[in-house]
Amino acid sequence: MLNNDDGTLRGVAWTELFPWLSIFQTFRLAISIKSLAMAAVAIFLTFAGWAMIGCLFGGDGDNPSARLMVGCDSCPGDTLSRLVPDKPYIPGVIGEPSGVEAARGATPVGPWATLSGPMREAFFGEDVTTRRVACFLLAGLWSLAIWAFFGAAISRIAAVQLAAGEHIGLWPAMRYACSKWKAYFSAPLLPVIGVLIATVPLCLLGLAVRSDIGALLMGIIWPLFLLAGLLMTVLLLGLLFGWPLMWSTISCEGSDSFDALSRSYAYVYQKPLHYLFYIIVATLFGALGWLLVSNFAAGVVSMTYWAVAWGCGNDRIAELATGADSLGTLGSAGSSVILFWTGCVKLLAVGFLYSYFWTASTAIYLLLRRDTDATEMDEVYLDEDESEAVYDLPPIEKDESGAPVVKDDKPEETPEEE
Repeated sequence: MLNNDDGTLRGVAWTELFPWLSIFQTFRLAISIKSLAMAAVAIFLTFAGWAMIGCLFGGDGDNPSARLMVGCDSCPGDTLSRLVPDKPYIPGVIGEPSGVEAARGATPVGPWATLSGPMREAFFGEDVTTRRVACFLLAGLWSLAIWAFFGAAISRIAAVQLAAGEHIGLWPAMRYACSKWKAYFSAPLLPVIGVLIATVPLCLLGLAVRSDIGALLMGIIWPLFLLAGLLMTVLLLGLLFGWPLMWSTISCEGSDSFDALSRSYAYVYQKPLHYLFYIIVATLFGALGWLLVSNFAAGVVSMTYWAVAWGCGNDRIAELATGADSLGTLGSAGSSVILFWTGCVKLLAVGFLYSYFWTASTAIYLLLRRDTDATEMDEVYLDEDESEAVYDLPPIEKDESGAPVVKDDKPEETPEEE
């Protein structure tokens, strides 16, 4: 808009006109090395724990954790590295997905589906048995314990940067996550505990349905059962769609698990269309970001192989890159080390999916808070960094004329005795 006084063109604050544009700031935050590293370590620990839990509860060739991981018959590192191709790949434009197995988890919604998988399988999965439910519940607790720290640190970094525009270091973010770990861990468990409390009396009364007279009596009071089912459905649906907002609440407000629970449920049920719109925007933008990050990592791997192949030949580099059986003992060891470092690059790229997930969830929380509570997006809880030195003002005193002067703390010198 032109100013009639000086003819200058004033800037337009697009984020004030369209606040949802703040979602586009999440990419540069998600690709920071500290967020990528924390997300990569966390997802590796998550899959490693699921693999061990699946082995403990598995039997007769049945591994319950197979529903939670892609290609869980291999080690977690191989499972995650399959999400990134060995060469740049754009569907329908460039190449074929070399080294990728359908990449079912390689989408911006992959982290939500993956991390909520144990609880979804425990409550809504098919072929429900006590062993499988126990396996999924334990896997859910394991992933919750991991992401109550790493996800908290990532969302805290995003909250301070998006709201206050201030950079927060890795160690302050991790200290904050440690101090609030119990709140992050317990917030999603509160609805689960509520569902279990509502389930116990229904389960006990269900014993009476084994007899015909019991079925008749239960049919009379069945509306009460339906009310309990309504309560459980409300709790589970709110948890299913709102659990990422719990992390964002604690990271932005510095509050406890009860505040995180109440805010997440309020935003999900009061502004569902707003929430859906923000998710769609974040998903589309995240898909473009994942296409860039995954192909960048694939380019690093493929260009390294390409350059080395000029010296050793394509056949030799193919053997090392695949760990062929034709390699000797030392060659196999060298191939393993090469594949390890290649897997680290791919794992860092996979970390983007989870780093972006927590960063975008924080941006969406700030938008929903603005829509629901009319709270400005720049309001965030800032914790004092104890590592920063605090300097007080020097002591003040009055001189003989009554003017204020800085007090001299040096001891007065006494004249030496002659």
